[in-house]
Amino acid sequence: MIFLILLGAGIFNAFLGFSELLILAAEFFKESTLSPYTILLSMIVMYILLGFIMGSLSMILLTIPIFWPIIAGLDFGLGQDDLKLWFGIITLIVVEVGLITPPVGLNVFVINSMAKEVPMIETFKGVIPFLISDGVRVVIIIAIPSFTLILPHLLALE
Repeated sequence: MIFLILLGAGIFNAFLGFSELLILAAEFFKESTLSPYTILLSMIVMYILLGFIMGSLSMILLTIPIFWPIIAGLDFGLGQDDLKLWFGIITLIVVEVGLITPPVGLNVFVINSMAKEVPMIETFKGVIPFLISDGVRVVIIIAIPSFTLILPHLLALE
């Protein structure tokens, strides 16, 4: 079962790479008159949906070259270096959330294969508290970008 899911994910990765769907999505975002936070929220939703069927490295390699120029052109009230770090943190968190999100969540299948006696539905139920806490964390990071950047600023060697 896991082999078939991973095979399907590999085929979908190739399809996404060749079809240029992400490039079309990027053009839509560039031409839209949506607020920066609405565009960011749309990207987050796309990452979660992609997490159903793709691995984290595939998602990052396919989307960052397309999404970063869009984010860099929007005004979030941050300097360029802070914006890179902030968007990178959001991206990494959301990519990993996508990998545990039902109904597919590839990482949940891996976890369940290690505990063969636990039904799949129980494994997905066990993931729910993590999804909730990650959702709260992403909301805080987006609402208060400076909160995300406190530690890097304290550790900056200037």
